Amino acid sequence: MWHLKQFEELTTPELYRILKERVDIFVVEQKCPYPEIDNKDLTACHLFKQENGRIIAYARILPPEDRNAPYTIGRVIVNKEFRREGYGNDLMERAIRFILQKNPETEITLSAQTYIKHFYQSHGFKEVSDEYLEDGIPHVTMILKIDTL
Repeated sequence: MWHLKQFEELTTPELYRILKERVDIFVVEQKCPYPEIDNKDLTACHLFKQENGRIIAYARILPPEDRNAPYTIGRVIVNKEFRREGYGNDLMERAIRFILQKNPETEITLSAQTYIKHFYQSHGFKEVSDEYLEDGIPHVTMILKIDTL
């Protein structure tokens, strides 16, 4: 079942599972020690699919920092056992749809690991930066301009 919750709406078990899945993927699987708990969760919307007590897919949606700033999608993950089953596409479509319902004229940004930028391109995102290292992993900044949908 899909859920979209503000931080305060998350149950303690949901928050635990989300953080565990993010650490399992970004810190353990990708061998990238970095500060996963960054205070941004407090203002984010948390979009996730949970089945039988497991987080299958997750994304964090950050609201604009000011009136003219874009929304940001981050911490996009699909549990290793469920990859290539379409959950990532469903997750991105839901995240984009949610943001457009909030503000149909906004732009959406994300920081994509370079190896998977084609996935985001398939959802309309365009690369707008040179490659850079973030926590030791090559990334590019990508943006989805609503007028391109």
